[in-house]
Amino acid sequence: MTTPALTGTPRSLRRRIRTSAAAALTGAAAVLALTGCSGLSFQDDICAGGEYPVMTVGATGSACVKDGEKVPEGYTRYPEGKVPQKVDDEWDVYWRTHTVDKEGNVIDAPEAG
Repeated sequence: MTTPALTGTPRSLRRRIRTSAAAALTGAAAVLALTGCSGLSFQDDICAGGEYPVMTVGATGSACVKDGEKVPEGYTRYPEGKVPQKVDDEWDVYWRTHTVDKEGNVIDAPEAG
């Protein structure tokens, strides 16, 4: 069967056009599958490999510190079992409205103002 738009085109060229079109469609399907249309969701890590997260004392700020380095002044480690791992995970969301005081007690974060 000859496609009307390709009538008068040499057979080898028609074959290359069809092969290119099939490859383009296959590539487009792969892109869609890898960009979230497959139902999978991806979250960014809070810190890069070789780092650990710390939070500001008395506020909702945070930072990442290289493994083996001390916690900077004004920061503390997250309480055990309450460390955010991924952006928007349970603990990342929780620490947006909570913090720790100078004694290490979990408290409601002060209102921004």
